[in-house]
Amino acid sequence: MTPSKAQTWGGWALTGLVVLFLVTDGAMKFMNLQQVRDATGQLGWPQSLDHTVGAIELGCLVLYAIPRTAALGAVLLTGLLGGAIASHLRVPDPLFSHTLFGVYVGLMAWGGLWLRDAKLRALMPLRR
Repeated sequence: MTPSKAQTWGGWALTGLVVLFLVTDGAMKFMNLQQVRDATGQLGWPQSLDHTVGAIELGCLVLYAIPRTAALGAVLLTGLLGGAIASHLRVPDPLFSHTLFGVYVGLMAWGGLWLRDAKLRALMPLRR
């Protein structure tokens, strides 16, 4: 069953939002910005890991952005976002704006992929 044009466009729109956000986030980790250093320190991570985390994030994102490897990229991004959620749970960050932000991005990533990939919809159908 092929997706409708609306599903395909909606899926690519969600995918585009995820890619735009994560490219920006990953690139900022390489820019040595004070805000990034402060956020890393507040989460209890050494600032020396910024480049490593940024490289992992961008690598997973490349896999997600390529249609042939998008499912693998989504799985890897889910793991990365889970780590971000766990990091925010360790500190007294606001629940809905900081801690659950990884959940929101993950839902958009999988939602975009689900909308544009008939094989994924067949594997994980919505039931009425």
